Amino acid sequence: MRPMSSFKEMVENIGVESLLDGSILDQSASSSSLSISKVAIIDVQGMTCHSCVSNIQDNLSSKEGIKSIVVSLKDCEATVEYNTSKWNGEDIAEMIDNMGYEAKLKYIKDILESGNDTSILREAIIDIRGMTCQSCVNSIQCTIGSKNGIKSIAVSLKDCEGRVVFDSTKWDGESIAEAIDDMGFDAALKLVKDVSPLIPALNAETSNCDAESDYKSVTPVMSTPTSILRKSMINKGDGDQLIMDVDSNSVRIGKRCAKFKQNVENSLERCTLAVEGMTCASCVAYIERNISKLNGVHSIVVALMSSKADVTYDATQISAEQLADEINRLGYRSSVIESGSNNHNKLNLTIGGVSSSACVSRIESHVIARKGIESCTVSLSTSSAFIEYTPTFIGPRDIINLIESLGYTAVLADGDDRLKRLDQSDEVAKWRVSLIVSLMFGIPVMAIMIYFHWIQHTPMHPEHQIPVFTPALSLDNLLLFILCTPVQIFGGRYFYVHSWKALRHRTANMDVLIVLATTIAYVYSILVLMVAIILSWPSSPMTFFDVPPMLIVFISLGRWLEHKAKGKTSEALSKLMSLQAKEAMLITRDDQGRVLSERGIDIELVQRGDLIKVMPGAKIPVDGIVIDGKSSVDESFITGESMPVVKRGGSAVIGGSVNQKGTLIVEATHIGQESTLAQIVRLVEEAQTSKAPIQQTADRIAGYFVPTVIGLAVLTLIAWIFVGLYLIDRSYESETERFEAILKRAFEAAITVLAIACPCSLGLATPTAVMVGTGIGASNGILIKGGEPLEMAHKVTTVVFDKTGTITEGHPRLVRVHTFVSQVALPLRRMLAIVGSAESNSEHPIGAAIATFVKEHLRTDEWAMTSRFRASAGNGISCDVSSVEQMMASCRSGAEDYTEKLSVRGCTVRIAPHGVEVIQGTINESINEDDFLPKVCRVVIGNERWITKHGVIVDEAATSILMEEQEKGHIAVLCAINGRCVSVICIADMVKSEAALAVWALQKMNTRVVLLTGDNARTAEATAKQVGIKEVFAEVLPNQKQLKIEQLREVGECVAMVGDGINDSPALASADVGIAIAAGSDVAIESAGIVLVKNDLIDVVAAIKLSKKTTRRIRLNFLFAVFYNAIGIPIAAGVFLPLGFSIQPWMAAAAMAMSSVSVVTSSLLLKTFKKPTRLSLSTADFRRHEAHLRTGNTYVVVHRGLDDHGVRRTTSRLSVASIISSINSVLGSQQSINKFKSTDSVVP
Repeated sequence: MRPMSSFKEMVENIGVESLLDGSILDQSASSSSLSISKVAIIDVQGMTCHSCVSNIQDNLSSKEGIKSIVVSLKDCEATVEYNTSKWNGEDIAEMIDNMGYEAKLKYIKDILESGNDTSILREAIIDIRGMTCQSCVNSIQCTIGSKNGIKSIAVSLKDCEGRVVFDSTKWDGESIAEAIDDMGFDAALKLVKDVSPLIPALNAETSNCDAESDYKSVTPVMSTPTSILRKSMINKGDGDQLIMDVDSNSVRIGKRCAKFKQNVENSLERCTLAVEGMTCASCVAYIERNISKLNGVHSIVVALMSSKADVTYDATQISAEQLADEINRLGYRSSVIESGSNNHNKLNLTIGGVSSSACVSRIESHVIARKGIESCTVSLSTSSAFIEYTPTFIGPRDIINLIESLGYTAVLADGDDRLKRLDQSDEVAKWRVSLIVSLMFGIPVMAIMIYFHWIQHTPMHPEHQIPVFTPALSLDNLLLFILCTPVQIFGGRYFYVHSWKALRHRTANMDVLIVLATTIAYVYSILVLMVAIILSWPSSPMTFFDVPPMLIVFISLGRWLEHKAKGKTSEALSKLMSLQAKEAMLITRDDQGRVLSERGIDIELVQRGDLIKVMPGAKIPVDGIVIDGKSSVDESFITGESMPVVKRGGSAVIGGSVNQKGTLIVEATHIGQESTLAQIVRLVEEAQTSKAPIQQTADRIAGYFVPTVIGLAVLTLIAWIFVGLYLIDRSYESETERFEAILKRAFEAAITVLAIACPCSLGLATPTAVMVGTGIGASNGILIKGGEPLEMAHKVTTVVFDKTGTITEGHPRLVRVHTFVSQVALPLRRMLAIVGSAESNSEHPIGAAIATFVKEHLRTDEWAMTSRFRASAGNGISCDVSSVEQMMASCRSGAEDYTEKLSVRGCTVRIAPHGVEVIQGTINESINEDDFLPKVCRVVIGNERWITKHGVIVDEAATSILMEEQEKGHIAVLCAINGRCVSVICIADMVKSEAALAVWALQKMNTRVVLLTGDNARTAEATAKQVGIKEVFAEVLPNQKQLKIEQLREVGECVAMVGDGINDSPALASADVGIAIAAGSDVAIESAGIVLVKNDLIDVVAAIKLSKKTTRRIRLNFLFAVFYNAIGIPIAAGVFLPLGFSIQPWMAAAAMAMSSVSVVTSSLLLKTFKKPTRLSLSTADFRRHEAHLRTGNTYVVVHRGLDDHGVRRTTSRLSVASIISSINSVLGSQQSINKFKSTDSVVP
């Protein structure tokens, strides 16, 4: 037995320093039972993401004798505690190596394990059924793990099991199982056992870890909908060591330091704030710069177009409400849209009968006491309640009923105003009022200018003088002053408020330019007029009283038009949000399914498990499963699928889709923010909030734009004064008139410069195009996660496709049957019944594909009886089949007779609707009807070796067909009944119908197309030939997929990776643009930058085309914005005055206003984008190309692994056994990647 110092040393090595005091050592030493375990530290290379971490942890933790394991992605290291009687370090390292990673044992440490149990912690092992993917695992772990008293939780998708360590004073095993069951899964408690912690005395209060250094080592990553930190304790047996697994980088730390880090990271929250009043990129930069300086703010992203700010902050230092207040102080209107954990739903209620603080306290105390309520805040002044709750424990109707039981009334408050923000209705109304007020005074100003200066006082009528009150005060100046002042005060109040707050924080924006221009004109006019009156000038001076009204009129007009156009840019998102139904028809049924009651309720009151009745023509209110009824549903605006989809019992439906004909009864499964529609809306909103790289450049330019313009205006003023004093002709009656003319010209030019400069056009160039582009994508089933992938996709030069589930359908199905017996001796339907019954006992995908086809074709729910069933891995099955006649009698299909159709060799029958070909091969005349008369048939199905082993003779015809089918990439199996080889059945993962068209369209866009797959080379080659891909990398491990992507990027290719599986996620993340199929895994979807809602490869072409069109529009917008300012500012400054060309300030204001409107309108032209369809792409050229592909005369370069050399082709036959063997060899050892690297060949 190792000394306790060794134990202390081991603990210190995992991050806990000097934590074992004497009492702990004494306690451990006095333990009545001590056993020795060991910890192996293993170097693991080749991990690329957290799915690799989970893969290793899940595989090893399921092995007997593995006590606990934690894998660090950051350190490329695995720490494994194991039982020395069953394992050693080298064996564990070899096991990890066989999983496709490079693993090497670094060292081994001893660890003592105490048998004493001094803790109140207990472990519940719960059987969980109904999980379908890693998202279910994450949902359970995040929801249950966030509860008070739950110490750790690890859920295994493979084992359908959850292990939960909990505080037995707060929970019991049954309540945990019930909580999981309430989430929609079938959970049952298996057992509860005591947990003996490694160091019972350790707690957070005695931690000596360096808080600051630990805090700095954590880099929180906020990415909706994943959490910042997920606790994952993987344990086996008693006395487990508590190890925290941090999602971002998976650092390995001691228990107390881990708890501190968890507290720090768990205090980080994300909120979304509404921000109104922003006009240009300067406002964005201004808000981001000031808010990011606040204590506790980790990051902030402000979106100009969606009028939102996403802030990640430390909830222990600042709150979402305080952040909104800070933005309000900067001169904008801000409010909290969403804050806190995404695991909690939020409910706003208006409560009646609240009359005092005692009522408030009573409601809050009763509500917060209910299980599932996270927080409850009741406001006496507004008679409203804000409640956060966990929908797995309690629903909104339950909360309302609880409040009403206390004697109060409770109804839902008004919903959020996201649609109002999107259509810019508040801003449009504000600027419409401003425009009307300005026009009330602006139009008379224009009339006065036209009458007094252009009609009455002209060179043709010099005798017509402007009437004056005094020699220095003319009638026109007096009237202009009277009309200008209200406009300056009331029409310009928005500009003054925003500019004052900006200047107070030492920044400048577009409003500052407007205020400077109007104020200088107004103040200059008053001053010069006062000087003229005081000094009794003989004539009234020239003033700029006409400038402020005209500037404000045109700017208000521009802002009004701009916000109306902005509302159009978010039209697609608004339509998505408006798809949500407002009400649902809730029904209750008895045990016999009879409807007892039905009533309409608000959509926000729907709870998980409710039965909802959907009438024809109504929107489906929530995601759910059809319990009863049949109908067709229009999902076009969500998935882009133009044709209605048939829904029947067991079908999943999407909230927001439209029921067309029949009535459906739907059980609600995903409600509120969990629904598909809500997630799509959130994804699009986040995409429109994010910034493209080119937009970040524009924001930086806009930050310097306003100060630069002010400097140019001052320089213009000085330059014109200098020019007037020293270069202009002195032909004036007096020096006063000359100086007055100089000042007027100088101030007019400076004001014009201020009026014409427009940072808004620069700031709007990218976000308007991104908003329209992502909206168009969403309406066509293409979800683009922000400006960066949208901008990057147009640069793609190489598109890399995964095979299984991407190019192919992702599941094997029966495609062809070759029969070698006459239909008289063994009818096809009888043969299928016998073979299908035999395969119904098999769990292999090949057997499942055969059984599924037979059941659907014969339309039967019964199988013949089987006995003596035996399955041999990699070979096949054998069994006895009886009672075939009873099964045939239960078949509901028509008794079609294939005797004549399959009477001659080579005859082909295609079985509808599956499209399976039945081909009559060479009929073995020695086989007759008597061979199949016995009531019990001996059936053998498998590869040639397996069939031969059972004494069945396989003739040359069958062998030839086997080889032909395997050359096509199909899996071919032989079927023998009663010792006679009767057929060859072919199974394949069929290529998607649109795959060849999508590949051809990409190649026509001068894009290189590559197939990257873990499948064997021959299957990959056959698939590539069918779709026209000329370059294949086969037998590539998941981490090698990532390396191949990086290799392509290193040689200058811009790579888009298209995939659907967990094994594709490293490559999706490494590619310049990751494109995920939404029907694939959640990990792949999270790793990708673009998600295709519809499982259609044509959308890959559409995404790239949309990116190209959007990027062209962004560049055109930028070109216009830069050209406008580059030409407009010199013109305004009077550079072209010697040529007789100049503009007035009001003209500059009109040009400035129209520049922003022009940019937004330009972006709206993206709505003319037409998504490519199969019909539009299926040209005559493609049909010729498709015909060529059918001949099989295409050349494909095939590589194995990462090798850049082709594969040497052999003439050996490929059987089912060899396929499975090759797959196992690739998954099991990396040697198979390297042993075919000697030759280079092009494969026809």
